[in-house]
Amino acid sequence: MSLSKSSPSLLEGSVSGHLQRLALPMVWGILAVMSFNIVDTYFVSQLGSAPLAAMSFTFPVVMVINSFSIGLGAGTSSAVARAYGAGDVGNVRRLVTDASVLALLISLLITVAGLLSIRPLFSLLGASEELMPLIEDYMVPWYIGTIFVIVPTIALSALRAIGNSALTGRIMVGVALFNVILDPILIFGLLGFPRLELQGAAIATVIVRAISFFFAFYYLIRRENLVAAPQWHFGTLVESWRKVLAVGLPAVLTNVIIPMAGGVVVALVAVHGDEAVAGLGVALRIEPVALIIFYALSAVVGPFMGQNAGAGNTHRLRETVSVLARFCLILGTGLAVLLYLIGEPVVRLFSDSPEVIAVAVAYLSLVPFSYAGYGFVMSANAAFNGLGRPLPATMISFLRVLGIYLPLAWVGNYFWGMTGLFAATAASNLLLGALSWWWLRHDTSKRSAEVDTTEPLSAS
Repeated sequence: MSLSKSSPSLLEGSVSGHLQRLALPMVWGILAVMSFNIVDTYFVSQLGSAPLAAMSFTFPVVMVINSFSIGLGAGTSSAVARAYGAGDVGNVRRLVTDASVLALLISLLITVAGLLSIRPLFSLLGASEELMPLIEDYMVPWYIGTIFVIVPTIALSALRAIGNSALTGRIMVGVALFNVILDPILIFGLLGFPRLELQGAAIATVIVRAISFFFAFYYLIRRENLVAAPQWHFGTLVESWRKVLAVGLPAVLTNVIIPMAGGVVVALVAVHGDEAVAGLGVALRIEPVALIIFYALSAVVGPFMGQNAGAGNTHRLRETVSVLARFCLILGTGLAVLLYLIGEPVVRLFSDSPEVIAVAVAYLSLVPFSYAGYGFVMSANAAFNGLGRPLPATMISFLRVLGIYLPLAWVGNYFWGMTGLFAATAASNLLLGALSWWWLRHDTSKRSAEVDTTEPLSAS
């Protein structure tokens, strides 16, 4: 029995055409995912400051758990894409199945550990005793529903790995739209439902994530035939888990370090006053929307590189590096000019404070000129993960954050204030973008040379 071929082959045809076809659906899917926090925050803010503060305390914990989800997804996508590109049908099914079992076990572990540690953990984070009942209202259902956060990510990553990003995007959009509908019903008790307030926001998230769980696995099992019967031979499981975690664990570390660094930067900005923090916050709300195409591209580069690496198409790997570099330069330059021109009117939609506007506009007038570098860092990290080479991606992320960005940010902030801090952000993006381009080009060229030297000479 062969795997479904519902998606066009990524092993032939236009590289840029494939990347465009794969990335466009993910733009809408990622926008939909971004809407979760925005929608939840908006409706919970209507309940008052205490519920909003309680939910704010949960963000770091939720982000760490999401980092596990993203990392396991990256590991699954990399392993599955390479096996799929090599045409190893049995290994593809085995990897998808065993990765799902691993995600299930990790989810159960997080659920148990989370439920037992709510009060000590959030006390350590600084939550007051008055907020603790509200935090428990939110985190108890959230922890119970962890399985529906982590396991569907494995399924959606497997679908992306075989080139079916369109379905992944549709599921993400559908789930986000249902969350918009369900949130006010459960939070405010509409249509005869009980008024659950903050707990309702968590339960709505669990319900819509459960829906994504069932849809994703329906397509994996019934449409793509990508799931095998569970294999309880421990040695087989461990081998599959090793392949997934070889990329997954470094990806988890990469995703955790970024929000941690963000906290340090907020602390640096805080010395300039609350308005400066608010201005940076406004800019950082606008930035992800501006970078959405880069996020979408990085979501599909990994599977594309993985499939072609598995098939031994090294010439397509080199071509992909060139396509990515051109695209990042063009899009990054365009975004920089656009935000330079419209940054102030966009910022005024979020605040009318002159101090807040000044800080946000200063950020959007300078940092976007480094988006080309930042975009290539994201794409290169995804490409390395797709190739089964997580170490360069992890090193690039750690260098960018700990080795270059935070030291430059401290120096820039100390001597030149906010302008120096923003210049440090731009400089680190450009420096690591150049390093990422060199490293990825070198890696793919080396692979090509190795293939060329191992190919037998043709008879004359």
